[in-house]
Order: sequence, then C-alpha cells, then structure tokens
Amino acid sequence: MPSRRPAPLLFTAFAATVVMLPWAINGVPTDEPTAESPLAAAPLIVERPLIVGGGETIRDVRQDTPFSLVALTAADLSGTEARVRAAKADGSWGPWYTAEASGGVGEESSGVTGTEPVFVGRTTHVQIAVTRPAGAPATTSTPTASEGGLGYVPANAEAPLGPNLNAVLISPPEAPSDITLPTAASAPGQPPAIIDRAQWGANEALKCGNAVYDNGVRAAVVHHTAGSNDYGPGDSAGIVRSIYEYHTRTLGWCDMAYNALVDRYGQVFEGRAGGMTRPVEGAHTGGFNENTWGVAMLGDFTSVPPTPIQLRTTARLIGWRLGFDRVDPRGSVALVSAGGNFTHFPRGSIATLPTIFTHRDVGDTECPGNAAYAQMDLIRDTAARFNAPFGPESLAESLRGGAIFDRWAKMGGEASPLGQPTSPEAAGNADARYVTFERGAVYWSPQSGAEPVTGAIYEAWGKLGFERGALGLPTSAEIQEPQWIVQNFQHGTLNFDREKGTVTRVIDGVPVELPPSTADAPAPVQLERFTPIAQS
Repeated sequence: MPSRRPAPLLFTAFAATVVMLPWAINGVPTDEPTAESPLAAAPLIVERPLIVGGGETIRDVRQDTPFSLVALTAADLSGTEARVRAAKADGSWGPWYTAEASGGVGEESSGVTGTEPVFVGRTTHVQIAVTRPAGAPATTSTPTASEGGLGYVPANAEAPLGPNLNAVLISPPEAPSDITLPTAASAPGQPPAIIDRAQWGANEALKCGNAVYDNGVRAAVVHHTAGSNDYGPGDSAGIVRSIYEYHTRTLGWCDMAYNALVDRYGQVFEGRAGGMTRPVEGAHTGGFNENTWGVAMLGDFTSVPPTPIQLRTTARLIGWRLGFDRVDPRGSVALVSAGGNFTHFPRGSIATLPTIFTHRDVGDTECPGNAAYAQMDLIRDTAARFNAPFGPESLAESLRGGAIFDRWAKMGGEASPLGQPTSPEAAGNADARYVTFERGAVYWSPQSGAEPVTGAIYEAWGKLGFERGALGLPTSAEIQEPQWIVQNFQHGTLNFDREKGTVTRVIDGVPVELPPSTADAPAPVQLERFTPIAQS
C-alpha cells in the first residue's frame, strides 16, 4: 500500500480572521423563502460571483427558486477552502459541510476547477464560508446577465472568468416516476438492478466525443460524493442528473466522471456513457483512469459509514464488474501512473494496489472518507462472493441485440462451428469489437461488419497479430472451395489447403505459406487485450 500524504482538500495556511458579511448576493428579501416551489423537469444551474478577500469570509446566498446542491468554481482554487450550510424551513441552520475540491476527478484540461457539488437538502438560503490566505487579493465580479434583468447567470450562457470565485446553485429536477427501490439481492455473477442513463434522465446532448474503451478493467476505485447523507430515495436520480450536468455544463467535462454511483438505499445508477459491461475509461481518479472502473457512493463518509445496503450493493456491483475480466477482488494489481497534478505518483511509476482501492490511495484527498475507508476489507470480501464469471447462457444474453449476437445466431448459435461464447463483448483495435467462443471468435467494425473466424485460419490469424496484424479484420466468413478454404481480410486472404493442412497468407498477390502449428499448440487467446501486471 503506498503512503498517502496528508493534505486537506483545498489546502493552505490561512489567517484566523473571520469577516461576517451576511448579505444576499442579489439583495435581502423581506421574508425567508419557504422552499416549497415545485421542482423543474430539468436541473437548473445558476452561477453567482462571490466577492471575498484574505482570511475567512462568510457570504449569504439566497435564491427564490429552491436548490439542493452547492459548489464553488474558479480558474484556480489553490489555497482556497470552503464550507456550506443551509437554512432549514424553521429558519435554523443545518450543519457545515466541506466543499471538497474535485482534484483527481474530471479532466485537467477543462480550464475550470470546481468543488464537488455539496448536497445540503432543499433550501433557498445558504451560507458559504470561504477561507483564503491572509493578504490574498479580493476576487472580482464582472458584468452578468443579472444586469439585464435575468436575476442570475445560467451556467450554459456565461462561463466563470479567471479572477472570479463563483457559487454554483443547483436545483435538481423532479424524480423519474419509473424508478423503484431494489427488492432482491443479486446472485453471484449477476449485477444488482441498474438504473441506466435514459431512466435517470441523462441529457445526452451534453456529452462531447465518443466513449474511450480500455483493453480491460484491472481494478475498481471507490469514491464518495460528499455533502449531506440526509436525502430520500426519490432524491437520488435528481442528484445524479445534477452531478452530470454540473460536470458537463459548468466544469466543461465531456461526461460524468464516474462509471457508476450507488445511493444509501442501494440504488445503482449508470454513470459515464459507453456500457456498464464494457471497459469504459472514466475520469474519476487522476493518474489512474486507464484500466480502472470508478464507483461513487452518494454521501459524506468522513465520520459516518455508508449504510449496510449501500456497502453491500457497492461491493456486489464491483464484484460483478470485475468478474468480466477475471479480476480477484481480494487480489493486487500493479498500475502504471499517468502522472499529473492529481496524484503523488510520478508519471511512469508503478503503484502496487489492491484490486479494489480508494481515491485516497493514489491522490491527495480524503475521499471516500475515514468511515468508508475502514469498510474496504468488507467491500472486498463481499465483492469476492459476487465475482463468479458469467456462464455461457448469461454471456449469450449479455450479447443479445448486438451485431455479433445476430451473426452468431444466424450461424446456429451454440450448435454452430463457433460453439458457446466464452467472453463478453470487448474492445479490439481502433473501433473493432469482438467476442471469443469455444472454437473461434466473431469480430465486428463499422467497416467490416460482423464476421466469424474459426479453426486453422483463426489460429494462423492470431499468430499474425489478430486485427492488429498486416491482414486487418475479416471481411467474410470462410469460403468453401474444392481444394481450399478461403477467408478474406481487409488487406489480403488466408487460404487453408485441405490436402496439406497448411495455411497460406496472400497480401498484394504474394503468397507466403505459414509454418504449420504443432500438435499441442493451443488456439490463440486474446491476451494482448489484457495488459499483464508489471512487476514492481
């Protein structure tokens, strides 16, 4: 286990002076709002400038439209610490919550830094305590849409400027009506019920670019989102949707940072787009996003642990996902750091970690909180009990609806020359996808379509580098001729001689007979998809 440097989320030495400035950004209302307005159909994200200097400054921020999440953004939050508390319906104040910096979560190149959105419960009035180094120059405000009578700055209309510090007020939408709490535990090798992006209302127009697929998942990373744990089961979908829109609209990231999220009631939400069964590269753990899968538990677990069902469901989800890539939840893994500002492991260094580790193990953060960190052995043990790899029937069902499944089914399914599936669909070279079967594989790409490869031709093609080799992807199935079995590829053919039992490669009209396979040589296995663990 690597050592972790103790550091506060937004760290600095700061002055003890406290300046109380209890005024509302847009004026002081005569009556305390009741926070009873109906919720909207989509998240409302409002940015307001905060004028603060050195030391600690407390600002009152009010808004007629109720909101539930609060974040801070700036071009640079170094040396800044922030806390948030919300006014309750009876006028009293709730507890202070630390607005944790999203260091390590998200994309470093977006140009805007922000805290994690803090869930404070439904309110119309918060206090934000901002602490900066003594003598720090005051932040500034620029003309905003409020001067034109709008009353606030929509996040998608005006991005925060460099010298500004902004409070971001997020009003979650109405919860979807078709989401129900989980009622049964999942069996080994099966996922818990997952609320997909369409169900929780992801606005897919906010994404930019396509999902990035790694060559497998080798480890899972546990996070928390921070803020109040006092939310209802009907609040979670709105919180998830609000986090997504804050990540994309406000911080300028291309998608949700996490691969999945789990609430205190055991509800599982699909996070980053691209498929829960596929090795989608997230943006959850700076320096260690490649070949890892990030799960965030909704809530703050600094001193209070996750609920038992939240722990069990998180563990089951991770155990199920690691099962696709035959990863032992109680094992260890050696990962190469990509470096960057979000990790203390230099670029190219090797970190030997548990296959289920936490954000704090590689980054300068307290995430997922001390109380959650103390439960990691329980998470690993529970994940191991739900880590059984898919059997053939489950694998086949997971492929249903795709081009590879259709091709296999037309060939006769399990009665075909391919036999039963032995792997889930995985990413090949470039935009290729593939599934391995008992006696071959089926490869698909937008250019080549879905084509099977079996027998001696499959063995020969594998030795030549699969789709990464000179031949490229198959563009036909086997073509039966009197003396030859021929298969076409993007850049040539492979021809099996029925009499001699040899395979000839033809590229640009030049035939080359390949060395025969030995009797005990195994069929090619796609091990190049799963990078071997490096030795430290």
